[in-house]
Amino acid sequence: MALLAQVVASMPDPTSREQAALLEAELATAHNVAHAITVSSGTAALHTALVACGIGPGDEVLLPAATVIMTVAAVVQAGARPVFVDAGPDGGLLDLADAAPKITARTRAVVPVHLAGRCGDLDALTDLAVRAGLDVIEDACQAHGSRYRGRLLGTVGTVGCFSLKDGKLVSCGEGGYLVTDNPDLAARAAAFRTHWQTPAPGQPALSRLGTNYRLAEPLAALARCSLARLDDTLTHRQQVARHLVELVGDLPGLAHIPATADEQPNGYCALWRILLPDPRGLCRRLADVGIVNSVGTFGLRAAHLHPACQELHPAPCPRAERDIDTLLAVLTPEDDQRVDQIAALIRNEVQAW
Repeated sequence: MALLAQVVASMPDPTSREQAALLEAELATAHNVAHAITVSSGTAALHTALVACGIGPGDEVLLPAATVIMTVAAVVQAGARPVFVDAGPDGGLLDLADAAPKITARTRAVVPVHLAGRCGDLDALTDLAVRAGLDVIEDACQAHGSRYRGRLLGTVGTVGCFSLKDGKLVSCGEGGYLVTDNPDLAARAAAFRTHWQTPAPGQPALSRLGTNYRLAEPLAALARCSLARLDDTLTHRQQVARHLVELVGDLPGLAHIPATADEQPNGYCALWRILLPDPRGLCRRLADVGIVNSVGTFGLRAAHLHPACQELHPAPCPRAERDIDTLLAVLTPEDDQRVDQIAALIRNEVQAW
């Protein structure tokens, strides 16, 4: 609170970015990368990353149909066309066999989305991207602290994008950031998020249009406090997710979705596959009794079915549709006392359904 009071007291200075600069240095260290750029939201991080990669009108971007609408919005905001890729037959969020034939001369990037801190086979995806000359822009907004074969998610591709919204493992209410080892990309991202007032090398100030995606100083201060607790938060959320799965136990019609051998998820969500009639209805019922989950609470659906995406004339992605419609992704609580209550509610509602 003392730090926040100090920041608020200094806010008449319109040029002060001390807290944002300190946060960027601490984020770069935490992710073991050269550069971190703070912005105003996770969606802003994705939009900024796309622009910094030179993606714009006429370009195409591959992304999983099994994603949140915010990922799609960022691609459209950049002026590019999202091309949806079906989920894999083994439950992976992005099927490379479906992605490969969708690559055209206009394809510039692929955006793997690490929903619930999971990621699939990133090595195979990276290999495909390298062969096709595509940037890999990781949507790691739900993946703080998750790892793939020991590597932090968000640091595997060209650039990683994160959210600081409440509920994330690092949060300040609202905000975001991107991480990269590419100095030119970082400079373009920093220029874009502040109307190109701080220009990238070789480009004069205000020589290009940007936007205002700056992270407010009080939010940066809050994020610094949250980041300092990340190791403890990560351990706690992983423990809570495991405990919740253990308490729910074996139920007819509900199958736990374990991480693969290559994944070390952050415990953002506990995941199950629903094998009962009207699984979306069950998710809504669970939301009604206070269990925060992706489908029932936030209305997650495969992007190609989202009403806002119909003007994009998306191709069907049946496996993504099935996987999302039967997914129970329960946001793990920070309060240990809630775990027993949530587990009991899940058991009661599933058995009644």
